[in-house]
Amino acid sequence: MLYGREGEQAAVDGLLDAARAGRSEVLLLRGEAGIGKTALLDDAVARAGEAFRVIRAAGVEYEAELPYAGLTLLLAPGLDRLEALPGPQRRALEAAFGLSDDGPAVDEGRADRLLVGLATLGLLAELAADQPLLCVVDDVQWLDRASLDALLLAARRLQAEGVALLLAARTGGAAGAGGGSAERPLGLPERQVTGLSEADATRLLTRRVGPDLPATVRDRLLVEAAGNPLALTELPVAAGAQTPAPGGLPLTSRLLIAFHGQVTGLPAATQTLLLVAAAEESGALDVVLPAAAALGVTAEHLTPAEQSGLVTVTADRRIAFRHPLLRSAILQRAPHHQKVTVHQAIARALPDGDRRTWHLALAATVPDAGLADALERTAVRAERRGGHGGAAAYERAARLTPDRDSATRRLVLAAEAATEEGELDRAEKLADEAAGRTDNVLAHALLDQVRATAHFWRGAYPTAHRLLLDAAGTDIDPTYAARMLLQAFHAAWYAGEEPVAAVLDRLAVLPLPDDDPLAPLARHLPAAVLPALGRPAGPLPPVREAAAAARRAGADSPVDLIQLCGATLVLGRDEETAELAAELVAEARAKGTVGVMPTLQFFLAEAELFHGRHRDAELTATEGLGLARDTGQHQWVSQLAALLAYLAALDGRTDRCAELAATALATTGAQTAAPAAGLAWVQWALALLDLGQGRAGDAADRLHTLTTGPHRHHISATRAVPDLVEAAVRLGTPERAAEPYERFARWAAAADRPWAEALRLRCQALLGPDELAETTYRAALTRHATAHRPFEQARTALLYGEWLRRTRRRTDARPHLRAALETFDRLAAHPWAARARTELSATGTPAPTSATPAGTPQSPLTPQELQIARLAAQGLTNRDIAAQLFLSPRTVAHHLYKAYPKLNITSRTELTTVL
Repeated sequence: MLYGREGEQAAVDGLLDAARAGRSEVLLLRGEAGIGKTALLDDAVARAGEAFRVIRAAGVEYEAELPYAGLTLLLAPGLDRLEALPGPQRRALEAAFGLSDDGPAVDEGRADRLLVGLATLGLLAELAADQPLLCVVDDVQWLDRASLDALLLAARRLQAEGVALLLAARTGGAAGAGGGSAERPLGLPERQVTGLSEADATRLLTRRVGPDLPATVRDRLLVEAAGNPLALTELPVAAGAQTPAPGGLPLTSRLLIAFHGQVTGLPAATQTLLLVAAAEESGALDVVLPAAAALGVTAEHLTPAEQSGLVTVTADRRIAFRHPLLRSAILQRAPHHQKVTVHQAIARALPDGDRRTWHLALAATVPDAGLADALERTAVRAERRGGHGGAAAYERAARLTPDRDSATRRLVLAAEAATEEGELDRAEKLADEAAGRTDNVLAHALLDQVRATAHFWRGAYPTAHRLLLDAAGTDIDPTYAARMLLQAFHAAWYAGEEPVAAVLDRLAVLPLPDDDPLAPLARHLPAAVLPALGRPAGPLPPVREAAAAARRAGADSPVDLIQLCGATLVLGRDEETAELAAELVAEARAKGTVGVMPTLQFFLAEAELFHGRHRDAELTATEGLGLARDTGQHQWVSQLAALLAYLAALDGRTDRCAELAATALATTGAQTAAPAAGLAWVQWALALLDLGQGRAGDAADRLHTLTTGPHRHHISATRAVPDLVEAAVRLGTPERAAEPYERFARWAAAADRPWAEALRLRCQALLGPDELAETTYRAALTRHATAHRPFEQARTALLYGEWLRRTRRRTDARPHLRAALETFDRLAAHPWAARARTELSATGTPAPTSATPAGTPQSPLTPQELQIARLAAQGLTNRDIAAQLFLSPRTVAHHLYKAYPKLNITSRTELTTVL
């Protein structure tokens, strides 16, 4: 029976009711040790009853460095359903769980890690196919990082599978390797579990010790327990055993002391058996009993611990402790030499593999070259499986390596792995230690790369850029230098024009052999970007040629070609970006490399937007934003939210624009104080909203800041110059746009694209003498006609029509204003359509009324519904669509069910007609 937990039980009931109705929901319970989280989980299982399938796992402190240990235990009941998963997801999960040796290359670890999360989603959906699923995970703060990341990704993408995911995490302690402590927000719905009221605490205490407890003792226990249920049940036992009063200690420490007292009263052999069970992580009898036997202890010695209620043996033959603190107390009280002996015994009881290696490492007291080699192999396997833990294994291997040079090499590997795992402080400490042990030039360059990566993720872009540039300038192999310079380009992009040019100048002269996979990118990047900065560069071949050359040299992943997409946009090769990015997105879907999708989708959405395919851009960016959020890619959350804000501004959704802009500006990641990555796009979005709604002054202020500031070389800043020109001219201050226009004119000449020249001519018509305006507007429209950019063409027609009307040529103005209005209506660009209507009416011709009110999107469907409906119209099954969009088949079916009435249809076969 639970006392005082009605609110928590109601929240759990809501979770279960949603799953019964076919919806998926998540709840994380947080609270201090002993506050009753595990009891609430047990109560949830009981309340679910036989109507639910239940799977359960818990984090264990000693497993925190073993990749996928927790997830393996949780998903074990579903492994017979692996064949139902898409191929890439199934293979990733099999490799993660050690069921297959067909793992990815080490440098594909992050992509595979995300695939494991999608496979977790798929397996949870499969387990819920026949009946609702209750998934319970306790002690999340001790889950290994790989398991936690996979579970979080699955949790964020659950929608309509009938899964209730209930988790519990301890507050007030140090984070485990999973980082799941109270200090790390996990981005899930949470409920704080607090202490019991005095009345409920008294009822619980009375049930525990009876009504005859002296009032003075009862009152002291109530004060000491402070509403903590575990304290109310364990401190009286300690008091009865006459344990010394631990005054002044934190409650958790007093509970540990209470458990110490209970264990101390057991036979010595039983204490040894409990220590083996606590150190073995899983508590599996098949391992614990043989290990204990090697220490002279038999299964019969478990009986006193069972009789005292400290442990139970579960149906799947595992020793379960009454509370996780009891396990901690047992490990804490054991002397070091005894723990060493126990880990040796456990290692002997385990088959060859990573767990055996870890226990041998925990038992090691002197350097051991063979064990260090085994640990390095464990680290490599962890990276290949996409799991965290490589840094810990490399570092432990370094500590056990007798040879100084080999130990230093492993410290370098540990620092690199820690960077990949996002442990920036640990990475820097390891880098500093390794740097002090060697004079090797390459080692120092690699360590500077580690430090630069840490600075980059903290937003110190100039420092990151300088470290990488210096490291690449040392006497190292050109391939290493190329990797550093390409990373330096990313940092320089946010640092300013001069750093960008400095990197590209170095990259242009780097002596890379033709068969190096990086050579095509290293040659393409300077040619694509330097002219946009007004600097000389070599000829720029089509990006498809560079991509083909890179593939021939061994670049076989979308990750290897991603920078080509972004670089090609810089000089206006939008059609090339659209083609390559679409190809790479399709390839990433097929391979399941979900981690690269948000970046590719940002570049693709930019290209679609610039081509006037606004709805396609919104679909692409919306999916990318969801994936970026679910995979923790803060930079791309900011960029994609900002791009979506621009699209909302374009069609007049004021509130949605402001909401997305706020999201973009607030998304910087936990470790950086730098401006949000999407700042430039946000400035353009808000300026476009101002301009469309007639606030030319506000628009000009935002755009002047954007186009003259440190990020004026960014794609959005370059493309925003025509808007600045229009706003400044409307204000009567064309001089504010003079310098940005001159740069834009040079950029348009370098881009050598008809649409770019059309925009330049439009700017010239606005800025130049009135007598040349008509000729210039006509020249602009002529060039627009050769490039399918409907929105920009309509804006030029609108400006020309306005100019004609102001010069009293109303008849000449009407066809241009009418053409602009038709395009704006078709694109649902409501503010611009309203402006065109006003101008057309001013010519004396009534303008047709809008079929849709301002702010109405082009389609009645949400972006995800429309994306799913389009794929269904192509003949794809729900399972095929789910694999493409990284969703569950039931979520796909749910969205189709919602889409049909919005489209006034009743079946899948009608989708082709209506779409």
